[in-house]
Amino acid sequence: MHPLDFILGFVSTDMGIDLGTANTLVCIPGQGIVLSEPSVVAVKPGTNKVLLNGNAVGNVAKSMLERAPSSISVIRPLKNGVIADFDITEAMLKYFITKVHKRKWGVRPRVLIAIPSGITAVEKRAVVNSAERAGAREVYLVSEPKAAAIGVGLPVGEPVASMVVDIGGGTTEVAVLSLGDIFAHESLRIAGDEFDESIVQYIRKTYNLDIGHRTAEQIKIAIGSAYPLEEELTMEIRGRDAIAGLPRATTITSAEIREALKEPFDKIVTAVKSTLERTAPELASDLLTNGLVLVGGGALIRGLDRLLAEETGLPVQVGNDPLTAVARGTGYLLENLDLFKSVLQDEDLHS
Repeated sequence: MHPLDFILGFVSTDMGIDLGTANTLVCIPGQGIVLSEPSVVAVKPGTNKVLLNGNAVGNVAKSMLERAPSSISVIRPLKNGVIADFDITEAMLKYFITKVHKRKWGVRPRVLIAIPSGITAVEKRAVVNSAERAGAREVYLVSEPKAAAIGVGLPVGEPVASMVVDIGGGTTEVAVLSLGDIFAHESLRIAGDEFDESIVQYIRKTYNLDIGHRTAEQIKIAIGSAYPLEEELTMEIRGRDAIAGLPRATTITSAEIREALKEPFDKIVTAVKSTLERTAPELASDLLTNGLVLVGGGALIRGLDRLLAEETGLPVQVGNDPLTAVARGTGYLLENLDLFKSVLQDEDLHS
């Protein structure tokens, strides 16, 4: 180790990062979640120069999404849980690391990043390289379902089955864990973004109304559901008439949005069942008692827990603060890095 790195280690704070398609969260051991912002960057087209003196990142950039003129490119540098634009991801990570430290000099933290369980070695290397170039002194990786299970307090190190379903922005991660490792898992690229796209297509097909993905996300949050509600909800939406090309408003119901989301929900149910089918009988029997835990932004969709309980016959609960479960898991792992280095697989933790 270079002597300067040794010194910088004392003045830099270790951080766990949930590098998500939709949002990036940073957790610092002992402090909890210190940053939660959209994974969005605004740049000058044709360049990687971040606007507003490098500050058009996160919330600032998201406010420009689908509203920016041609002189501004608003980019989401991650797609389906993996890096789609290496340079923009690096700029975004650098901005977030600097923001957390509140200074630009001498920032060389150890960083633990949660990644989808289904990504390739090349995609893993891209994450490590981005973080190193953004200023990380050491980079560790952990699979998202493992971090999520630790984040919600499941007994992942014990010889009993724990099951998590993590529905993020770009991927849904389904995993059964036992003795500190993943026994069976499935990673599918159907999650929050796909839900939004399904709503956009449904509204266009049913009402001849074009809406943006930000509006679709607002609809999903306001009236989205996976199971019939005791009292169905309604919402006025605004967009552009697909035929006349003029602004128009209409009212939609939660039952319609449930219909729009049926196909992606069915695929998630199928993935959960497929994972259960590949689980050892003794572990499967544990799940009749322990059930499965829903985390991620998708866990907040009304009735998704009831749908999964009905389809699997297992108890289903929504994890405590599901949006931050993965990030909290990374924070706990960093606090106990020496302990978990031996428990977790080398390929998960080592860059």
